[in-house]
Amino acid sequence: MRRAVKSVLGQDKYDFFFDKFLEYFFTDADAQFFASLGLNCIRVPFNYRHFEDNMDPTAPYNERGFQWLDRIINICGARGIYTILDLHSAPGGQNQDWHCDSGIHLALFWEHREFQDRTIRLWEALAARYKGNTWVAGYNPLNEPADPDHIRLQDWYTRVEKAIRAIDPDHILYLDGNTYSMDFTHFGDPMPNCVYAIHDYSNFGFPKGERHQGGNYAGTDEQVAVLKSQYARKTEYHKRVKAPIWNGEFGPVYANASDGEDWEEVNNARYHLLRDQLKVYKGDQISWSIWLYKDIGFQGMVYAGPTTAYMERFKQFLNKKKRLAADKWGADVRTVAHVFDPLSKWLQDEIPSLRDRYPPHWSIVQYSSRLIRNILLSEELYPEYAENFRDLSYEVLDQLAASFKFENCVQREGLNAVLRDDAISTDAL
Repeated sequence: MRRAVKSVLGQDKYDFFFDKFLEYFFTDADAQFFASLGLNCIRVPFNYRHFEDNMDPTAPYNERGFQWLDRIINICGARGIYTILDLHSAPGGQNQDWHCDSGIHLALFWEHREFQDRTIRLWEALAARYKGNTWVAGYNPLNEPADPDHIRLQDWYTRVEKAIRAIDPDHILYLDGNTYSMDFTHFGDPMPNCVYAIHDYSNFGFPKGERHQGGNYAGTDEQVAVLKSQYARKTEYHKRVKAPIWNGEFGPVYANASDGEDWEEVNNARYHLLRDQLKVYKGDQISWSIWLYKDIGFQGMVYAGPTTAYMERFKQFLNKKKRLAADKWGADVRTVAHVFDPLSKWLQDEIPSLRDRYPPHWSIVQYSSRLIRNILLSEELYPEYAENFRDLSYEVLDQLAASFKFENCVQREGLNAVLRDDAISTDAL
């Protein structure tokens, strides 16, 4: 996507837009608001591409990447907020999904030692940079790893822990479980000063379709039992070895008026779900980081306002992307079910072994969706997205980026009220 935008804008305007986007995306106003809810720690996801070039991975790291991290750490620290540094995308791709930014459906990180070594070298540089920084709560070396062999991840954790500790012996390491932070069945004894992270998304918090479970969440005994059972399964390891628990990601997605007349009812049900999940976590007094802080109106605590320059300019494109269910995350696939349901049935009938592929929680329809919609189709949408930038002036590019300034964003009041109430009740313990 970035390559397509660069081809339209040219290098100078491309650099200007994305620098302004990162500058405006999180400012002191964001930190002040975040702290006002009673929250004191934020997980900061970042991509290895901010630091190194795949065409010359041994070159000195890009100082600009460190400066962006410095900036958000300092902004948050000034407001009493700790940061956890989360490597969301590693060279080669640490999982099979879209968010590791590999562009394919294979996790090549586990197949090539070079990718693993490059990631360790990056963490050595990060450890050297932030050693002694008391506003950094710790390092999250790999987001949602998914190793089909179930042993290479633990070997890599041993290596990266040793490398970081040689430079920075003090910061906590937050180590995600295997298979998207859900599986610790092959983990041995916990390492010292390490927290083992789960991700605890509930299917009740996603649209009808791929991840739907029988209607809106209502907090019935049966539904709450599902939440507790899911959490218990993910934390069995922690309780058995007496390791601390951190929920590094969770949270529903939310509807808007274009999703149907019942969109507010849907959102109220998802706020209810969130409250019940937090009650489960409070039972063990665990810490957590919700996904996510800011976006374009799908899941964030705040989001770019609908009348901002960016949302107005890209409205038609975003509507098309939604209609095609091009995004994996939280897509309502009913608009494309007439295409993918027959395809999935055909695949199931002809190649039933697909049901046994790793990761085991993906259905055949989810596999086919990833390859056809989320990769092939989405790649062909890049030029269409980029064309919206053609011939734009620096002034207009600045306006697009400024759409994400806090003062131009909408606060998701229902979500924030749940988080604020939980913070107040936690302080009262």
